[in-house]
Order: sequence, then structure tokens, then C-alpha cells
Amino acid sequence: MRVIVTSTGPTIDSPMDPRLGRAEYFLIVDTDTMKTTAIDNASRHASGGAGIAAAQAVIDARVDALVTGHLGPNALNVLRDSKVDLYEGTHSSVEDNLNQLKAGQLKPIATGGEPHYGQGGGMGQGGSTGQGRRGGQL
Repeated sequence: MRVIVTSTGPTIDSPMDPRLGRAEYFLIVDTDTMKTTAIDNASRHASGGAGIAAAQAVIDARVDALVTGHLGPNALNVLRDSKVDLYEGTHSSVEDNLNQLKAGQLKPIATGGEPHYGQGGGMGQGGSTGQGRRGGQL
């Protein structure tokens, strides 16, 4: 089975990244041979649409399953129409997540999380400053 896992680094011992659109890397792993291919997630720096672009990259990789933490509603809609099985990973290494997947211990993802998960809450991102996205007074 070919699985793609969102990752913070390019190796199988890297921690799984809980974000799809803003993940540093996508690791494609053949679970039979454990051969790994790292793909730099070019959409992580996009100002918008990162989740949809990442979802399309997953589909284009022609994998059987995706292991990630959170899927926004737009990415979920794109992936739901594909034949990719979706699983919620755990806060551990990519390898640990693959072992849990093979053992049937990961939960399928059925619903999307909040939009813009993982973008941070700093200035201009709807943080607690009271300024929100408009950046100040009107």
C-alpha cells in the first residue's frame, strides 16, 4: 500500500505534521518495502488555498491513504471525492503512524476541522489582539 504522511521533516523518523496545507513535507511510503520519497510541500507558503493545493498534491501522488492531523472543510471536500482513505495520525513519528495504520489503530477522518488550522494566531490572523484580519481601526 502507498501511504502519504504529512511530516515536519524529510525522513521516516521525523514527527508527523498535524497540518495538511501547511505541512513541511509529504512522505510517500510503500508500506510493504518501507521505501520513502520526501516531497517538499510547495503550498505551505501560499497566502490562501494551501489546503486545497495540498489535497490535490495528495491525489496527484496516486496513494492509497493519507495520514495527517487535521483537514479543513475545503481540503476534505476535494479528498472525499478521491479514492484516498483518510486517517487521523498521532503526535509521533511518521514510522510510528505507519505502524499504527497497519495495525488498524488510526481513526478514519470523516469530518473536516476548522478552516485555516495551523496558520497561527498572530497579528492579522484573527488573534486575540482584537484587530482581527482588518488590522486595526476602521
